[in-house]
Amino acid sequence: MKGAGKPGKKSGPEKAYKNLEFLNSPDARMVRVMCEFAEPESRFRKLGVKNTIVMFGSARISPLEPAQARLSEVEARYTVAKPPPPELDVAYDRAKRDVHMARYYEDAAALSERLTRWSMALPAKRERFLICSGGGPGIMEAANKGAHTAGGRSVSLNISLPFEQQPNGYQTRELAFVFHYFFVRKFWFVYLAKALVVFPGGFGTCDEFFELITLVQTHKTRKYMPIVLYGSEFWREIINFDALVDWGMINPEDLSLFKIVDDVDTAFEYLRDELTRLYP
Repeated sequence: MKGAGKPGKKSGPEKAYKNLEFLNSPDARMVRVMCEFAEPESRFRKLGVKNTIVMFGSARISPLEPAQARLSEVEARYTVAKPPPPELDVAYDRAKRDVHMARYYEDAAALSERLTRWSMALPAKRERFLICSGGGPGIMEAANKGAHTAGGRSVSLNISLPFEQQPNGYQTRELAFVFHYFFVRKFWFVYLAKALVVFPGGFGTCDEFFELITLVQTHKTRKYMPIVLYGSEFWREIINFDALVDWGMINPEDLSLFKIVDDVDTAFEYLRDELTRLYP
């Protein structure tokens, strides 16, 4: 028939693995979980990442310089206000606390830098140890910053959260990951870890520390892992480890599963010696 066009090409059914509506549905949850196991494994293998030194800590601890600037600004307002309003008292106390806690950011960056320089200087036949953080601000940023300053790579295991978790600018791009599932992220923290350093932190930091030390205590990991708690002032007030022994909840020897330190030199020397002994 004159003027009749050719029938248009009809699209076939969509392949399941290209169907984003399905992949983001509850029915595909297991597929998404498997992706968070398989994709990092593939990348780690291609980039030769086998061993990490994990550094945990609060996202709320800031570097010293901005903390001091905030304190100076609040102090200026505080001296003018007669008497200072209650909210200014709160701001002043918070600013002083932030300056006090900022030392942990600076120490985390310094420790990360020293560990990275030591690892990079190891003979070629030795496995190198990459710093691994949660990829966000605070102590996580300090960990990545230290490795970056040393000229080394670092691993960042980000998590998608409605607040706090903003990726920091010191991550190694090809080794930066974003997870949806906490439990898969925890797997990757533990699986490659050969040592752990825990700086002051809140619920998330304590959760990660207790979960990992439980795996070590119960021998669910095949490897011994040196664990450092950084900051005796903080940790001895937050967790009464001796009381756990007194109440019979842990054995006295369980206190040897970790070492509490207060300075970069002690932490570095302990981790260097332990890793050298464990991985000669």
